[in-house]
Amino acid sequence: MLLDKGDGSLKIANKYGNKLMRISRGFLFLLIFFTVLECSSSVPTKRDSDWAGYTETGKASYYAMKFQSKKTASGELYDKAKKTAAHKKLPFGTKVKVTNAKNSKSVIVKINDRGPFVKGRIIDLSDSAFSSIANLNAGVIKVKIEVIE
Repeated sequence: MLLDKGDGSLKIANKYGNKLMRISRGFLFLLIFFTVLECSSSVPTKRDSDWAGYTETGKASYYAMKFQSKKTASGELYDKAKKTAAHKKLPFGTKVKVTNAKNSKSVIVKINDRGPFVKGRIIDLSDSAFSSIANLNAGVIKVKIEVIE
């Protein structure tokens, strides 16, 4: 039963109404939570096999020393000596050939992290991978990436 409180608002007057409102609010909260979770998921929409042959050009940078031994998005610890990289969309474990546009040197890396989160950059490389194709002093270089498996 609804009662007019006199100020234009209604009040639920039976014992089941308040319980129903709590359940409705809880359901609404869960619906919003799972919708946001689904939209913010970092899981790519393509199947892993659909990425073969994918190419992209842009800028590459490398991880700062402060990330050494920190956990990556895949759960692995970052190791500057390994040939690994971060990409926003490619599935973890994807092998990518990264080629320096200036000198044509290339390196194969495994995607094990998410990023980079700097506008204009397409991949973050480990120190080892970056130094294979450019001098670390360069900081940022233009590259082409190609998914090989």
